[in-house]
This record gives sequence, C-alpha cells and structure tokens, in this order.
Amino acid sequence: MKKKCKICKKDLLGRTDKVFCSVGCKNYYHKHLRDVSNKAATQINEYLKRNHGIALELLGKNKTQIKVYRTILEQKKFRFTYHTHFHINSKGKMFHYIYDIAWMEFSDDEILILKKR
Repeated sequence: MKKKCKICKKDLLGRTDKVFCSVGCKNYYHKHLRDVSNKAATQINEYLKRNHGIALELLGKNKTQIKVYRTILEQKKFRFTYHTHFHINSKGKMFHYIYDIAWMEFSDDEILILKKR
C-alpha cells in the first residue's frame, strides 16, 4: 500500500519513512502547527494575566493576604482552572499560583488570596 502526503495526499516516492511529498507541504504543515500552538499559548497567557489582575485588584496596595467569597471571583470572571503552578503545604492544603500570587480554597465559599514577598 502506497503512503500518501499528509497535506496534499499525493503518492509518496522514495524513502519509506517519508511523510511529505515536497518541502512546500512540509513547511505548510509545520507553520500551521506553530500557528495553532501560538494561538493556544496566547489565549492561556491572557487568562493568567486576567486572573493575576483580579487577584491584585482584590488585594489592594498594602495587603499581603485577603479572604474573599468565591462568588466575587466568579463575578469578575476569574478562571479557577488556569494557574502557573501549585504547592501543597505540610498540612495538605493546596495553593494554586498565578506567578507571584497564590490562592487557596479556604472553604466551599471562601478563597484565601496571598501575595508572595
């Protein structure tokens, strides 16, 4: 059975491990792959920046931590699934980080927001 080009579906001639029929098809494939990847990364970074801005706004200039109701964050369109990393402390509590700001679910209704020093 003949293998076909991933892009234009032409029959491939030559090496058995060949995937594209030409440099043009290969370039098209990789450029499209980069564009899709960049679009996803840009969208996720926008969510992270928005979450960071919301947390900063709630903290204000002088506070290093604040407890807020979950509904307040939801009203401001905070996306709980987007964070840069997390940390589980010695008591088993999980802190979700957005760059230098952490948040932890304190109870079902309350969220603790902390700014790292």
